[in-house]
Amino acid sequence: MKYLLVCVSRCRSVCMSLRVFVSPGVQHVSGMIIYTASAVEAVNGTDVKLKCIFNSSAPVSLPSVSVAWYFQPFHAGREEAVFYYSGRGFPSSAGHFREHVVWSGDVQKKDASITLLRVSPAFNGTYSCRVLNPPDVHGSYGEINILISTSFALFWLRGP
Repeated sequence: MKYLLVCVSRCRSVCMSLRVFVSPGVQHVSGMIIYTASAVEAVNGTDVKLKCIFNSSAPVSLPSVSVAWYFQPFHAGREEAVFYYSGRGFPSSAGHFREHVVWSGDVQKKDASITLLRVSPAFNGTYSCRVLNPPDVHGSYGEINILISTSFALFWLRGP
């Protein structure tokens, strides 16, 4: 059996890929769509939820679905693993995300979100959410750019 990978849509907030299986007289289509915000702003020292919602053409099966989160700094640097989920959460045990990330999702509800705890400017960068739900395993991920501010402004509006 052969298959053809077709990228239907790809932007910062939505990624969808389709795989078309080709065999004599039979064609099947499967696909994965990932929804994320394209950018998130947060204040230094606060907690930030990174939402990642997915839609799969295959039924979600707890033993087979997996989620991986990665981080790429805005400046030159290597991609770093942040969190992995497969039946349960596996937060990073090393690096600057150690003790700074918790699972906030529910794969039964197609939610692969995580929460970053006590963020700092070192967390500025691009986060990618990658979900595998066999047979939907190719080309599906969402990206979120995060900018951490060291302060925020508070405005009071008075009426007439």
